[in-house]
Amino acid sequence: MKSPVNIKQQVDVCLGRAGTHIGDLTYVKQGKRENTAFAYAPAWLANPDAFSVSPDLALISGHQIRKAPSASDSCFHFAIADTAPDAWGRRVILREHAKRRKVDASLRELTELDFLLAVDDFSRIGALRLQDRAGTYLRTVEQGQRTTPAMLELQHMFEASRAVETGTESADDLRYLVGKGTSLGGMRPKCTVIDDNGLLAIGKFPSVDDTRSVTRGEVLALRLARLAGIDAAPARIVEINGVAVAIIERFDRTPDSARIPYLSAASMLQASRQHEHSYTEIADAIRANSPQPTADARQLWRRIVFNLLITNVDDHLQNLGFLHVSNAQWRLAPAFDLNPFPDKDRESKTWLSADVGPVMELAPLMTHCAYFSLTPALALAALADVVKSVSDWRTVARHATVGLQSHELDDFAPAFEHEQMDTARKLLR
Repeated sequence: MKSPVNIKQQVDVCLGRAGTHIGDLTYVKQGKRENTAFAYAPAWLANPDAFSVSPDLALISGHQIRKAPSASDSCFHFAIADTAPDAWGRRVILREHAKRRKVDASLRELTELDFLLAVDDFSRIGALRLQDRAGTYLRTVEQGQRTTPAMLELQHMFEASRAVETGTESADDLRYLVGKGTSLGGMRPKCTVIDDNGLLAIGKFPSVDDTRSVTRGEVLALRLARLAGIDAAPARIVEINGVAVAIIERFDRTPDSARIPYLSAASMLQASRQHEHSYTEIADAIRANSPQPTADARQLWRRIVFNLLITNVDDHLQNLGFLHVSNAQWRLAPAFDLNPFPDKDRESKTWLSADVGPVMELAPLMTHCAYFSLTPALALAALADVVKSVSDWRTVARHATVGLQSHELDDFAPAFEHEQMDTARKLLR
């Protein structure tokens, strides 16, 4: 019988382009048990611009312990966990490690810290950065250069990703993909990329399991959102040899590539994945943390209406975020991961409130508009913007930036044309 693995490892936690040292992260594994401890650096606590980088990390001296409350939760404090790879990134990392273990059986199993450190430093979400005690950012290639590829490499990335999906990947494919993942986006194949304007972006590829053009559908939803008065990530379709790749601009960087601290809504609420949470809780968090709470609460309500009317039912708390502005204040981040689901019932993952439950129809949204700082008249005006945008979905879908063909529109029609749209139009008469 193998002896239980005991590991203790420490890394420095840094912030922003300057790499300001803000604290130390200690990871401990004893057998199957994993926990972490974070301690702020004295210099950060003394900094007049210091702020708590995570809601579960108070600005105090000493170690703050984190143990995962369930198997589905992270052993890292929330803001740190936000920077870990998503399900697709983990899949690539696991495959690459498995191939190496076939050659070298002495390699131990991966730990949660291994996954966290496998993300490329250049493209890690938000402003938190991890550094070993030798001063090397993790993960950085040996030459010290970023691994994030340019748009010219989209074909290579797609082919390597497709090989992973079909189980035909080579060791070279996996080495190429490791670190190019992202913490935003779930199980679908994707990568980080530098777009033609030199900006950091996410490239999302079609999956072998797709029965409709999911990538075009996401770009369609994001473009409709912007037309509906929603602050959404800029997105477009790029074709590589007939393959539609969604290019979605990252919002956690400034135009000059400075890093912006980021928190998912799950982190803001300190939410366990075992429990249901609601939009009214997010509105409460906005009131407590935003320098413009009225504008952000109204924006949140508009997004909930939009999700309902395009049948975006993948609205879990990881698909909503906040960006740090200043003075320990956080504003709602641009919308991302918006997808129409024509084959699913309109039932949100995030509840409207503990009393109402999931968002399934428009009526409760209208009756709860005051909770989101809207009068009935303002709610109707916002609804009108959303209905106008969604009603024009066929025209936007055929635009070159989306590129859906006329014969493909019927695949998406049930997501946009349904009884809740009829209800919305009746309310606006």
